[in-house]
Amino acid sequence: MQQVIQRYADRIRSAAAEKKPLRLRGGGSKDFYGQALEGEVLDTRAYAGIIAYEPTELVITVRCGTPLMELDAALRVEGQHLAFEPPHFGPGATVGGMLAAGLSGPRRQCAGAVRDFVLGVRMLDGRGDDLRFGGQVMKNVAGYDVSRPMAGSLGTLGLILEVSLKVPPLPFAEATLKLEIPQDRAIGILNHWGGKPLPISACAWAEGDLVVRLSGAASAVKAAREAIGGESIEPDQAQRFWLGIREQTDPFFRTDKPLWRLSVPSVTPPLALPGEQLIEWGGSLRWLASNADGRTIREAAAQAGGHATLFRASDKGAGVFTPLAPALAKIHRNLKQAFDPAGIFNPGRMYPDL
Repeated sequence: MQQVIQRYADRIRSAAAEKKPLRLRGGGSKDFYGQALEGEVLDTRAYAGIIAYEPTELVITVRCGTPLMELDAALRVEGQHLAFEPPHFGPGATVGGMLAAGLSGPRRQCAGAVRDFVLGVRMLDGRGDDLRFGGQVMKNVAGYDVSRPMAGSLGTLGLILEVSLKVPPLPFAEATLKLEIPQDRAIGILNHWGGKPLPISACAWAEGDLVVRLSGAASAVKAAREAIGGESIEPDQAQRFWLGIREQTDPFFRTDKPLWRLSVPSVTPPLALPGEQLIEWGGSLRWLASNADGRTIREAAAQAGGHATLFRASDKGAGVFTPLAPALAKIHRNLKQAFDPAGIFNPGRMYPDL
């Protein structure tokens, strides 16, 4: 495998010398996400496999080109999982793409985001240098944590080679409930439940139905079911439902309209925007399928104290990500300059000048 890394490093140095952009790419399942796709493809799938796995330590170290399905299967054998439920969006999804995209699924509201589970990374920077940040144990606290900014960087800072992740146990019991309830009441009750010791691991509201997943000890799940009420959904049906939310195969996501992802405070009242909405993460994530003007959508999100991302659309003229404030833009430029001085990695994937 060291020969593979050397080939990658040589390719990066050559591209930097010639000022030729590289498009870092695994299975390509998230090519739709972000701005422009530019540069010659550097395929990461040759560097694959699990390097180290200690189930008793709840830690795994895996190479970037490893299929995400393969990682999930290995963890299930040991009764563990990626608690942030990363979406695959296709059978070709890789671990490197998972980290670079930084996307989390329904369980994000209780478990945390991708970056919260990253213990360390190994990467190649824009000079072809082999760098390591963080570590491979839970107690690692050495130095400034540079590994977490790799989550969601969309390959603009470097080629992620390896990542060490925390992998907690699967919940002992789960149950899914459905309640018929309008949007404003759903937001209110989700925030009310958020202040209670209820084992809610996911929620999704759309078209008058609120679906809630409970995860944890059998006694806690049983007590929460009695407290919440509603209609119980059979386990197989519930599994299909949450997979549809995670992978966006649910009917809500089968739309020709631009799909927006709004992050707002959970207590934000229903947003008066045209189009269809689906609510997750206790009210803090609002999916919006709408033909409304991008400025209108972003202004509504900003007034609520949040921001809006154009998640999927054929026309990205409105810009995918919310424009950065000057101070944040400077931080981004400085990070880009430090890791990729020649500007060859996925140029323009996040912002036109990065």
